[in-house]
Amino acid sequence: MFDVKKIRQDFPILNQTVHGKPLIYLDSTASSQKPLVVIEAMNRYYREYNANVHRGIYQISERASEAYEQARKRVGRFINARSWREVIFTRNATESINLVAYSWGDANIQAGDVILTSEMEHHANLIPWQQLAARKGATLKYIPVTEQGYLDMDAFDRLLTPEVKLVAVTAMSNVLGTIPPVEEIIRKAHDAGALVLLDGAQSVPHLPTDVQALDSDFLVFSSHKMLGPTGLGVLWGRQEILTDMPPFMTGGDMIKKVTFNGSEWNDLPWKFEAGTPAIAEAIGLAAAVDYLNALGMVAVRQHEVDVVEYALEKLNQVEGLRVYGPRKPEDRGGALSFTLGDIHPHDIAAVLDGEGIAVRAGHHCAMPLHDKLGLAATTRASFYVYNTEEEVDRLVSGLEKVIELLG
Repeated sequence: MFDVKKIRQDFPILNQTVHGKPLIYLDSTASSQKPLVVIEAMNRYYREYNANVHRGIYQISERASEAYEQARKRVGRFINARSWREVIFTRNATESINLVAYSWGDANIQAGDVILTSEMEHHANLIPWQQLAARKGATLKYIPVTEQGYLDMDAFDRLLTPEVKLVAVTAMSNVLGTIPPVEEIIRKAHDAGALVLLDGAQSVPHLPTDVQALDSDFLVFSSHKMLGPTGLGVLWGRQEILTDMPPFMTGGDMIKKVTFNGSEWNDLPWKFEAGTPAIAEAIGLAAAVDYLNALGMVAVRQHEVDVVEYALEKLNQVEGLRVYGPRKPEDRGGALSFTLGDIHPHDIAAVLDGEGIAVRAGHHCAMPLHDKLGLAATTRASFYVYNTEEEVDRLVSGLEKVIELLG
């Protein structure tokens, strides 16, 4: 049974007041909160076996190395990777995408090729491809977003020409909440001879993820959005593709042999992990993965659907409020971006903060999408495992105060 009240007890940060009111955290799309088991796992590393990995033959270094590599294996099992060697630790999903753009992209994209992405992408899954296209003389094209917030799959079919070498799309929009039909996109892209990169920064924390079933070529996601610490991201890629890719960064630990005349690269996954890695953060992510596994990702997803359904119903009753993206809870994630008449989103967020409610206001690193919608900014409330229907009611009450003060 998914017991939200019990789950909330695992998150120390929720036991506080803001401006004299209980904290309601509705910004998990930007960064999730951390359960005590994650905090304690990282604290234990620093207190008991803080040492660099892969370098020491003394006990605490060996213990740190084992914990770090076990973290990689647990993350691999979480997404059902074929091999732990396919799991690369980076700083964040953004770095993971840049790694693919520079390493795979520079080696494989040529003048005249097409990179296909969508209008609903986060800047992290857009700018690296703009830069790659500029470097190589390729063309970047965009799958349109419909008025209902879905990807235009008819347009995708038209855009998927033999010139397309890579399709890079989000598996869940951080603005619209849209969950695109990624299985169909991957199948059609492969039939056309293109590789696929999925931006799973929003989907992996909220949906059961099986990279073997998805059959994608790359998947990226971030620790801090899935109950883990900041400063750590993941790149999963097919082993045969990663093996052929040159290193992204060079230096210590990514080499097997160095002479004054040249170097020999290390094996996967260390070939892509130059320098001292984020050891404590990897250990923290492993604890977060264990926590999510204990909850069950099917249950995590169902809780989100239930809360979003309730939130859509209640928000639709707020006069002048418009939610963007799909109307069906099962078609979307927990990010609800909205406008409220002509009240500026920053003003909405400021009033809500006075009520102890944390939401995000701005373009959410998706300026082209906001331009498409004819908006400078939106307010975004996003939900995760620790959010309740009572908090939705508090949000609605807060918005009514916004209208009273500013409407």
